[in-house]
Amino acid sequence: MLALCSLDAIPDGDARGFAVEGPRLAQRLLVARRGDRVYGYVNLCPHALSRLDFEPGEFMDDDGRYLYCGVHGAQFGLEDGNCVSGPCLGQALVAAPIVLRDGTVFLDRDDVALVDEISKVMSDLG
Repeated sequence: MLALCSLDAIPDGDARGFAVEGPRLAQRLLVARRGDRVYGYVNLCPHALSRLDFEPGEFMDDDGRYLYCGVHGAQFGLEDGNCVSGPCLGQALVAAPIVLRDGTVFLDRDDVALVDEISKVMSDLG
């Protein structure tokens, strides 16, 4: 498993982005937090096929209730990634295998590393 950050590094009701790369995965991910739970997704809007964070690191709507696509305003449920408002209604974000253990957030993959920026985009997450 790849350690991404401590739980405390993600403020409650917020999200943080990560870039990971390995032999079968090169992707931008986001991890959102609500209380002591974390939710991970590929940072890619299913409608616009662009990053959700139009402004780097800005993933949440103004109320901190939904993940938000800065390109066209779609909103996604934090717990399930389903689009609840916007042009991709009925679609969902691709889940990433995130695990919280002993106060540390992990990506449940052994063949990847954190990088500053990915060199390509590929994913076997779904």
